[in-house]
Amino acid sequence: MRILVIHGPNLNLLGTREPEKYGLRSLDDVNKQINEAARRLGLEVTIVQHNSEGQILDAIHDARTWADAIVINPGAYTHYSIAIRDALTGVRLPAVEVHLSNIHAREPFRHESVIAGVCMGQICGFGPYGYVLGLQAAQQIVAEANR
Repeated sequence: MRILVIHGPNLNLLGTREPEKYGLRSLDDVNKQINEAARRLGLEVTIVQHNSEGQILDAIHDARTWADAIVINPGAYTHYSIAIRDALTGVRLPAVEVHLSNIHAREPFRHESVIAGVCMGQICGFGPYGYVLGLQAAQQIVAEANR
């Protein structure tokens, strides 16, 4: 099973950006955790990080030719990117939305996700472990669809 993991804008600054909200682990550390979990689960993952909405759209579009599911942390695009929402809808792959922090316990403008409605589910507030949960959820969703 092949899963695309997308890190959105500013996640390249993990470890230094607002550590009280996002922790001290770097993006490389998070990616190592994702890769280790993927190996344990028998998954093949491709991990990308883009600050540009257009590059995220291109990654989603490309995934339709090779991926079985998408795990995405859209970052701030969560709250207003109809383009990412439409791309996820258009590729017709199961998707899981992940956030390091609990967006529902933060500023009111962060409570709304325009992405969540086209995803199988949303995982937030568990730090980097949320990606592991996202992989497990995506694996289960795809397995059930193929039964």
